[in-house]
Amino acid sequence: MEKTKLLAILSCLFVLLLALLFNQFYFHNFTEISSTYTLSSNKMKAWVYSEYGVSGEVLKYESEYSVPEINDNQVLVKVEAAALNPVDYKRMLGFFKGIDSALPHIPGYDVAGVVVKVGSQVKKLKVGDEVYGNVNETPLQNCKRSGTLAEFTAVEEHLVAIKPKNLSFAEAASLPLALSTAYQGFELTEFTPGKSVLILGGAGGVGSLAIQLAKHVFGASKIATTCSTGKIELVTSLGADVAIDYTKEQFEELPEKYDMVFDTVGACDKAVKAIKENGKVVTIWGEVTAPGFSFLVTSKASDLEKLNPYLESGKVKALLDPKSPFPFSKTVEAFAHLETGRAIGKVVIHPIA
Repeated sequence: MEKTKLLAILSCLFVLLLALLFNQFYFHNFTEISSTYTLSSNKMKAWVYSEYGVSGEVLKYESEYSVPEINDNQVLVKVEAAALNPVDYKRMLGFFKGIDSALPHIPGYDVAGVVVKVGSQVKKLKVGDEVYGNVNETPLQNCKRSGTLAEFTAVEEHLVAIKPKNLSFAEAASLPLALSTAYQGFELTEFTPGKSVLILGGAGGVGSLAIQLAKHVFGASKIATTCSTGKIELVTSLGADVAIDYTKEQFEELPEKYDMVFDTVGACDKAVKAIKENGKVVTIWGEVTAPGFSFLVTSKASDLEKLNPYLESGKVKALLDPKSPFPFSKTVEAFAHLETGRAIGKVVIHPIA
């Protein structure tokens, strides 16, 4: 009887061992097979331009474009959503061709998606992680030939962060470049709690986030912003204390002055007239008038990681243009809308392919 019991126990242990081995083999290979299956043809759908020019003329749809290879420090992301930025169409027009990478290009900086492959030196991210970020560390120099308007994109690990769980892919894709720009603008001016700020262009991609960061992250005592008549309600809902209708008033002629002016519209010459003594002006494009200064954002996951708690709590919200998201097939129309200069928040493409 004891021998029978022992044999039964050994049999159970043997079956359990086989089950564990099968389970490990199956799921390991399922992960490999699922990601391999996704990449089996090494081809993807993408929007590509092979010459500089207007998006409606040079941007073409490709159904059999090569999936980018990843370096040891990169991950391959299955793109779920991508956002457009003014730098995308300016780059396409050839504004930066003297320092640009060789054509052809897949445009797109901002991405939200799922990691499907990791390089040998990747430490934190793994296959299956939902991430978001800007695939280009700087907006003008050493920009990738393969951007985010494609099924897959390759990006360095230090440029992408885990996506906040409460955000959709479309919402997350709208944030990285604009959010880092807004955040670094305040940091560079050494903005401290209790100071006042005027944000030029509060309904735009960077401006809408700058209002929210000023209120919830940097503790501004007063937040003013410029906008058109129809956007006053929007900017006040984001946290602006004062909305200046630029169709009716010239902000630089108003008596109130500010500790900081954040210029997102290219009006530095006027912005310097709206600061207090020893006030600061930072601009993200256009000509610079002293004492103002300009900067180019350096994208990094650490900025997004610092701000994730504000996104997850809902204090800082993504703002998508009312016409967004555009389907992948309507990418040219999305560019045309962005180029009008009338977009509110961010123009987003979702779903991809």
